[in-house]
Amino acid sequence: MSTIEDLSWFKSSYSGGDGDNCVEIALDVDAVRVRDSKDVGLRPFTVTPATWSAFTTYASGS
Repeated sequence: MSTIEDLSWFKSSYSGGDGDNCVEIALDVDAVRVRDSKDVGLRPFTVTPATWSAFTTYASGS
């Protein structure tokens, strides 16, 4: 498992370009981490890849 500092964070494609309400995601072999880009010092929300996949499928309405 990688440390938080080692991860490559990227913004969600649904985050606005003006810096408001941005969510960043970091993918790891055994976890998907989600954080608020405006407060990266907070501990990220962590879920399994299967849980993240189910969530994004549900959220997209597919």
